[in-house]
Amino acid sequence: MKKYKILKQLHENYLVAVVRGINESETNKIIDEIIRGGFKNIEVTFTVPNAVSVIERINKEYGSDIVLGAGTVLDATTARIAISKGAQYIVSPHLDTEISKICNVYSIPYLPGCSSASEIIEALRYGSDLVKLFPGGHLGSSFIKDIKGPVPNVELMPSGGVNLENISDWIEKGSFAVGVGSDLTKEFTGNNYEVISEKAKSYVDAYRNKRK
Repeated sequence: MKKYKILKQLHENYLVAVVRGINESETNKIIDEIIRGGFKNIEVTFTVPNAVSVIERINKEYGSDIVLGAGTVLDATTARIAISKGAQYIVSPHLDTEISKICNVYSIPYLPGCSSASEIIEALRYGSDLVKLFPGGHLGSSFIKDIKGPVPNVELMPSGGVNLENISDWIEKGSFAVGVGSDLTKEFTGNNYEVISEKAKSYVDAYRNKRK
């Protein structure tokens, strides 16, 4: 049950780092700092130059210590390449049924970006066990409760707009996990990589304190 083992790990780790960088070298260093800060779910976005090489390197370097995914995947070909290089889950900003099919073939979770009940229902029809709420900051944490009323079986992960100030709201409203993006590198100026691990640790501490 490979797919459900991955989903279980995503849920238990809860915090998903959505990583972007201006080049391959910077992105690799950012990821190293995020992992050093305690994150165990890493999403390498395909807006990163040479994203495939980054995925391959992170997979070889960290292996089963983390759950490695590919984000901003816009087509099934890219999804297939990412999976072949070690991606354990695929995330896109939209629902693409061809991506869903290829992920199902390889027993890989597919997290399509959805922002309405209609899109969420369509994602469920095509086999998504976890749906990305995008943009999370625009929808707000109450959206989870609103959707889970008529569709209680759906699991949702906000991405976009999650920060230290509102993470408690997302946890309380029942999110399956949360995607944390630009806030992790907000204080990064190009050389002070240590601020990234410090911010990551702040998220880990906030999550653990809330779960006590």
